[in-house]
Amino acid sequence: MPAPGHRSALLATQEMYRADQLAIAGGVPGITLMEAAGAACASAILERCRTGRAVVLCGPGNNGGDGFVVARLLAEAGWSVKLALLGDLNRLRGDAALAAERWRGDVASFDTAFSGDADIIVDAIFGAGLTRPVEGDLAALVESINASGIPVCAVDLPTGIDGDTGQALGAAIVASYTVTFFRKKPGHVLYPGRGHCGETLVADIGIPAAVLDDITPGYVENDPENWLHHMTGPVAQGHKYHRGHAVVVSGGPASTGAARLGARAALRSGAGLVTVATPPEALAVNAAHLTAIMLAPFDTAAGLGRLLEDRRLNVVLIGPAAGVGGETRANVRAVLESGAACVLDADALTSFAPCPSELFDAIMSGPHRSVVMTPHEGEFSRLFFESGTASGKIERAIGAAKASGATIILKGPDTVVACADERAAVNTNAPATLATAGSGDVLGGIVAGLLAQGMPAFDAACAAVWLHGETGNVVGRGLIAEDLPEALPDILKGLSL
Repeated sequence: MPAPGHRSALLATQEMYRADQLAIAGGVPGITLMEAAGAACASAILERCRTGRAVVLCGPGNNGGDGFVVARLLAEAGWSVKLALLGDLNRLRGDAALAAERWRGDVASFDTAFSGDADIIVDAIFGAGLTRPVEGDLAALVESINASGIPVCAVDLPTGIDGDTGQALGAAIVASYTVTFFRKKPGHVLYPGRGHCGETLVADIGIPAAVLDDITPGYVENDPENWLHHMTGPVAQGHKYHRGHAVVVSGGPASTGAARLGARAALRSGAGLVTVATPPEALAVNAAHLTAIMLAPFDTAAGLGRLLEDRRLNVVLIGPAAGVGGETRANVRAVLESGAACVLDADALTSFAPCPSELFDAIMSGPHRSVVMTPHEGEFSRLFFESGTASGKIERAIGAAKASGATIILKGPDTVVACADERAAVNTNAPATLATAGSGDVLGGIVAGLLAQGMPAFDAACAAVWLHGETGNVVGRGLIAEDLPEALPDILKGLSL
């Protein structure tokens, strides 16, 4: 059995180079890997169209070598193939030179590479290792390809996309589908790279999975294989307190719905008990809407602290519609001092925008407990100035985790979960329909419900983000936040807990 995370590992560019080197050192010739890569691309093209006209654009490195293999195999399958090389054929080296020798057709220059007359364009110019912007004549070629409407098969990664960050370096190819090898890279799952890749296909080219034991990658695509072993279901001799007691802090009487959404999600995700801690003036409003979820009034931060002296209350979600300002800051400090696990969302984050170090110090100097923050990009930028300047979303999230002492859920269409030990997971299952009012409150509640049951913070955050995405997929179009907790039981049942 592969180690947890091996199947869904994301390899940074240098880690993929290392995987190639380890495979070669283990006895797999480099040209064999290149032939397998080219064959995987050719097969993907032939599955979509048996014959046609291909333009294969090859760069000066190994990505271009893959392109030579694709061109040869398509020609052998009866395709009309035009191959163009960026650079001098005589300057190709190593396996790329060997692949070029096996190509018996003409080699055109990039000046005449693309006339708009093709059924498929194969982008084998630059793969994940691109380090400089695509500019000048090459940028003009990229833009003309994108404007042509002709399908593009990208080899490894679309030209112009950074393999480590998914950022576009100047002009970037928009592919119909991308064939990559062994494992995905961060650039395949982070936007805008994910959008440029189209469908991403991962091909086995003969690199042994055992090389990952040496590489020990820290990033994964979020998948149940990585955290399911930390998730437990009800046990026959257990009772509700075995499954934890989550507390969700409510806002004032006109701002109670967000807390109830979070509370419902915490209960549906498996917490044994859930209580909404409510200001006295909001007690009647909350009571009119809650049944299985309990209520506990509190009037000040000191009152919230006294409530949390009951150690059975083992996790607190605070922030959804809590109000921005000093009162919320005081309530957050009371929660952090209690020793309960904590999920900080929305107003709990924005309230500390003028003084982020105050929040970070409270997290790191308090008792040992799990703390998870769930910022969207706006909230993130208000709290994490230095981390916000990093180039990649994973790097920014890890920097924030180190600065704050919390596990970070940096939300978006490519949500990243990160912790201070430099582990990170990129989520890929969330539909666009989750962009609706209250959706984030439900996510915070799922995190709280899983923490209540004893999941480690990073794993609970990853599981919650994945479950949140699946609820969106189950509900589909017309989704509103109230639908999401109700979709959880069937999804949890499918996980065979």
